[in-house]
Amino acid sequence: MRVLLPHLADLRIEQIAAKGKGVRIAASCPWTTTCCPGCGQPSGRVHSRYERSLSDAALGGREAVICLRVRRFFCDNRQCPRKTFAEQVPGLTVPHARRTLLLRRWLEAVALALGGRPGARLTRRLAAEVSRMTLLRLIMAMPLPKAPACSVLGVDDFAFRKGSNYGSVVVDMDSHRPIDLLPDRLSDTFAAWLREHPGVEVICRDRAGGYAEGGRLGAPEAIQVADRWHLLFNLTTAVDRVVRAHRMCLREQPAQDTVAQPAPPSSVAGQGRRAEQTRQRHAEVHALWGKGVGTTAICRALNLDHKTVLRYVRAATAEELLTQPTRRESMLDQHVGYLAQRWQEGCTNAAWLTQELRQRGYRGSERTVRRLLHTWRDNVTPPSATPVSTPKPRQVTGWIIRPADKRSEQEQADLAQILDRCQTLKAVDQLVSDFAGMLRHRQGQHLDTWIANAQTSGITQMQGFADGLLKDYDAVRNGLTLDWNSGAVEGAVCRIKAIKRQMYGRANFELLRRRVLLGP
Repeated sequence: MRVLLPHLADLRIEQIAAKGKGVRIAASCPWTTTCCPGCGQPSGRVHSRYERSLSDAALGGREAVICLRVRRFFCDNRQCPRKTFAEQVPGLTVPHARRTLLLRRWLEAVALALGGRPGARLTRRLAAEVSRMTLLRLIMAMPLPKAPACSVLGVDDFAFRKGSNYGSVVVDMDSHRPIDLLPDRLSDTFAAWLREHPGVEVICRDRAGGYAEGGRLGAPEAIQVADRWHLLFNLTTAVDRVVRAHRMCLREQPAQDTVAQPAPPSSVAGQGRRAEQTRQRHAEVHALWGKGVGTTAICRALNLDHKTVLRYVRAATAEELLTQPTRRESMLDQHVGYLAQRWQEGCTNAAWLTQELRQRGYRGSERTVRRLLHTWRDNVTPPSATPVSTPKPRQVTGWIIRPADKRSEQEQADLAQILDRCQTLKAVDQLVSDFAGMLRHRQGQHLDTWIANAQTSGITQMQGFADGLLKDYDAVRNGLTLDWNSGAVEGAVCRIKAIKRQMYGRANFELLRRRVLLGP
């Protein structure tokens, strides 16, 4: 029995009886004297006795209850404020507790891992059923650990509610464990935390201006390192904009097979009242975004639509928003080959061809078909009936971003044809190759040369990306030189998302903080 119940080894077990779905263990304390918890003086004078019921960990798949006969002693020290006191069993009981310490540790582990309702369902299987509110109270009663001193930390934001409220997680990069959660992502909050925890030497972060400013104010001597994944993500975004602006170059169009398309209205990018308004709004949005203000708050402050704010936030410079407009993809594009074939067969009636396209899944208007046929009537060279396979801009972006040894032979051949047709995309491919080499081989000493090449390339999107690197130059260069990155921080953010999903977003900040910092 001592082997089966090691935590009861110090007790005198008098009886074990099975009753219904539970097990009742009658026990008492074998010692004759005990020490007063107030003054520490031993006492052997018994004041009274009573029975105390304690829920314990399951025994043989049944709920276990310890019926402990407890004595109350007199304290013989006249200087002690206590006159009487009840005896406690070390490692088993604490004052006023209805559960043993072993069961409490089990329930705390379940609560931290699963939360309220899922944890309550598991306790039924463990023969220690408690309510969801009991589990949450156990979490809230646990003391928060003190943030340990660390020389290298990572910081990133997570969403309480996406697009509205955000918090920050601070991670010790040596142990890869979260050490604190902050209620927002403002620079002042992060700076205050750094002042309270001196000794930070390296700060790994994304490229958000709030953390950069907070690190500069709270730990001016610390080295800030921009995360390489975010650098590559920002570069991918810039490349994708270039590819979409030159989507017409993705299609192989020999002179005899060219299909005329309506040209976009001509305008001069970067000039006029609308361009000035765009630059002004871009500056206002990035001023608030740099302070850590969320997109929803920016929408309310500037009276802008949420999609508009996102578009301004994603653009490093206002010039990226002032590019020459290009024709968008149409639902008719995938049926151009069939239309060309029917045209050569002599069918030129727009209404009849539209009905045929409806049967092929076309959901556009007859006017679109009629507009295309008008362009064919004006051309001397008839269109080709051979359908041309055109890769999507996202595919071409992926080909450019990936290293050459990661592309298939067909992807390499298709990309080579596209680059031969478009000198702009060819220049972008060279810039991406050079930047990726710096990133993968930690060659930050070449950053100045790369920025100069991007700024003189004449490609607005790459110039905007280079200007963004200059604004955060030191952190970017450190990210391309040092081995530190924010991978552990991204893992902590994913874990926070999983915990939030378990709680369905109904938990407050303090509960989430304890589950993240105290959980497994």
